[in-house]
Amino acid sequence: MSVLDSLALTRIPPEDEALRAEVRAFFAEAVQDLPAHVRARSWGGYSSALSRQLGARGWIGLTLPKAYGGGGRSAFTRYVLVEEALSCGAPVGSHWIADRQSAPLILKYGTEAQKQFYIPRICRGEAFFCIGMSEPQAGSDLAGVRTRARPNAQGFVLNGQKIWTTNAHHCQYMIALVRTSGSPEDRHRGLSQLIVDLSLPGVTVRPIEDLSGDRHFCEVFFDEVQLGADALIGAEGQGWEQVTAELAFERSGPERLFSSIVLFDQWLDFVRTPQGRTPCAQRLAGRVLTQLAPLRAMSVSVQEKLTRGESPIVEAALVKELGTTLEQSIPAAIADDLFGREAEDLPVELLMTLKYVTEASPSFSLRGGTRDILRGMIARGLGLR
Repeated sequence: MSVLDSLALTRIPPEDEALRAEVRAFFAEAVQDLPAHVRARSWGGYSSALSRQLGARGWIGLTLPKAYGGGGRSAFTRYVLVEEALSCGAPVGSHWIADRQSAPLILKYGTEAQKQFYIPRICRGEAFFCIGMSEPQAGSDLAGVRTRARPNAQGFVLNGQKIWTTNAHHCQYMIALVRTSGSPEDRHRGLSQLIVDLSLPGVTVRPIEDLSGDRHFCEVFFDEVQLGADALIGAEGQGWEQVTAELAFERSGPERLFSSIVLFDQWLDFVRTPQGRTPCAQRLAGRVLTQLAPLRAMSVSVQEKLTRGESPIVEAALVKELGTTLEQSIPAAIADDLFGREAEDLPVELLMTLKYVTEASPSFSLRGGTRDILRGMIARGLGLR
């Protein structure tokens, strides 16, 4: 039994929930040969073949209009699919960013030509996007970005650097937040968003190896990269408003709750055995589930606001902050449980998964905005600062 079966406190509409059984069966078959410590990478994992399979089934771009190749379905339908992908640890990272935020951003702010060109390719699992936000001197403080796009007769000339860019070495495109006028001291003014073809001359992508040995983060350098005028998304100088709306999609989904879920499910399977069942373990399982259930309810509520066209920036920041705090607590709590036992024959695969998630967990509160930045947003939203 998946932990998802214990979290039915929030009602997703029946017509959307109806997809769950089919999706669960598909992903179970797709990951059946992957060990848990590999599945624990989930949306950080990469499989372009799986993305194309999902595209062929119409499971990418579920919420996008049919006119652009999307499914025309409710955002809750996509929520069900995302939950199941994360719960089983499917390697969906190749299309993840494009489906979650790049396509909706282009749909909301892009020209008709941009919509016609990019969105159908995203829905087919053929066009993968990365996010060009963080820079060496501007991490979560996005208003301090220094990468600059200088207007010229052909469009824009791009110079600068982005860092911590997930899967950039596997992507064809980046949506970059850059400065098209003014200086970093101008903060929110003068920022714009551009679509960058990463195959263009002057673009260099360098993967960064992390503590676990993965190479999904990248540095991306721009040296006199010539972009066309059609690279601009929305209005020049309106990038800050656009990117803050985009971050609501990034911060509120199940991926901010379920990064440790493969480990937790695997540990639960062990706890259900006579060898693994102890009163302490059962209490720990209860504590995690009683935190996870209301967080999932909050995440679904934010999703409902997004479906109504609202921009729940503060609510999404709250879900992300509380969710990543729980995600980071799970490997530490499981380690305390396992290594506090007298048993010497603990499941090797469980220990391998614990090792990976423990090494990866510090990043959970960094990606999508650091804890300090999010708490400042929440405080402002509550009128506390």
